[in-house]
Amino acid sequence: MKVIILSATTGGGHMSAANAIKNYLSDFAYEVLVLDTIEYINPILNKTITEGYEYLAKKRPNIYKVMYETANREKIMKAITKVNSLISKKLAPLIDEYNPDVIITTHPFSTEMVSRLKGSGKINIPIVCIMTDYAPHRTWINSSVDAYVVANDDMIQSMYDMGVPYWKVYPYGIPISEGFYAKKDKAIVLKEMGLNPGIPTILIMAGSFGVKNILEIYKEIIEIPLSFQIIVITGRNEQLYDSIEKVINGEKSKESSFEIFRKFICAVTSKILKTHDSVRNEKNRKISGSIKEIKDVHKANTRVIYFTKEVNKYMQTADLIITKPGGLTVTEALACNLPMAIFDAIPGQEDENANFSIDCN
Repeated sequence: MKVIILSATTGGGHMSAANAIKNYLSDFAYEVLVLDTIEYINPILNKTITEGYEYLAKKRPNIYKVMYETANREKIMKAITKVNSLISKKLAPLIDEYNPDVIITTHPFSTEMVSRLKGSGKINIPIVCIMTDYAPHRTWINSSVDAYVVANDDMIQSMYDMGVPYWKVYPYGIPISEGFYAKKDKAIVLKEMGLNPGIPTILIMAGSFGVKNILEIYKEIIEIPLSFQIIVITGRNEQLYDSIEKVINGEKSKESSFEIFRKFICAVTSKILKTHDSVRNEKNRKISGSIKEIKDVHKANTRVIYFTKEVNKYMQTADLIITKPGGLTVTEALACNLPMAIFDAIPGQEDENANFSIDCN
């Protein structure tokens, strides 16, 4: 059986979901091709869209929110469909050559493109769309899609309200790497990192977005007078990696201007750590000393990790994750039974992911 998985790098987690599906299917000896759709069609267009998305998400979230909400209206979607149809034709030769038995999509752009080809009669192949967030958006919806795999049962009615028949929607969840279900030996991992298996571990994940807020979070939580250790995964964010290293090495930095924000993160972190304190007895004991001495202890117990393919290992090692609520990240944390302190959600899909995470507790 031949399968083509169409995705895109715009936004977080779509390609990760695509590769997770590929790994699942490869166990059954299926022939699987994963394609970054927009990159294949036009690398310059892909760069423009990706950088535009990142700029709006990081620098102009209010504008992004308006665009997200506007694109969720049916009339606007008709205009987007027309634009998409102009570039979707470039996919047809590849699909004809590969001749898959089924097409899987994990990104709304890819879903729209291949649906246009099917609706116009250029292809006649079953399309399965796997949605990578915890609430639907109209950009995913198209009558030519044969089945939708969604994150939770509540999405079935929401999809129906957008015109998708009940029988097309399957609440099977968001696909993630099998590594998040394969338990690691926590003590061994921590000892390999030079950390203490006997005290709580906070994992901070930044993804590709943001420097300032992550840096502020780190600078504030190292002042909490409780015994814990910290792992920071910066991804390919070199600026953030260097900034955290500078704090650890004692270089001076500006005072935080995010007073409400920092107080919230500190309060959540302290509460969860104190919860562990009641479970672990004295393992999360208070540490005494001046603020500088407390900071120095936490800096010495911090490990900064650049890009890694072993996020599952660190999630299974941690007692708390501080993160943005991307669909894949939320799913991975849930699979690891890892408590989340969520911050700085991108308006739109990440807001909805955060709301789901809160409601399901």
